[in-house]
Amino acid sequence: MVDPAEHEVLANLEAKTNKPSPFFRAMAHRPEALKNFVPLYGAVMGPGAVDRRIKELVYLTCSYANECAFCTATHVAGGKKAGITYEELQALQTEQDHSFAPNERAAILYARELTQSASGDETRDALFEHFNDEQVVEITLVAALANFTNRFNNGLTILPQE
Repeated sequence: MVDPAEHEVLANLEAKTNKPSPFFRAMAHRPEALKNFVPLYGAVMGPGAVDRRIKELVYLTCSYANECAFCTATHVAGGKKAGITYEELQALQTEQDHSFAPNERAAILYARELTQSASGDETRDALFEHFNDEQVVEITLVAALANFTNRFNNGLTILPQE
């Protein structure tokens, strides 16, 4: 892992969160990637056309499907802040999606299909019943970002810190 004292972007990120991040420390081996990842993440996961709860449901759906311990741990906390209950987290993890609102369920099913097959052919139309073009693109970006970080973390065995 990269020492934050040797990397300005990493040092600034960890100063903001007040704790070390194994994800950022690993990515800091490619300084330009880390420098550009942070604004991309903010553009996708920050305020937009889709509410925070849907974004967290999508991110968690992908992370559970990919069995990414780091992203799951990180986004469970964010999901709870967005109003996702323990029971809903369990439902996502076990693919028992029937209790979610129709728009949430459409986003969850799309994210799961996109994760498992790299295609949304079976579920995309249902997504458009609840979301406009901008929102569908945003949901797709969230799923793509989750799959990127899941694979980065799983590939490098980056685990949540105790």
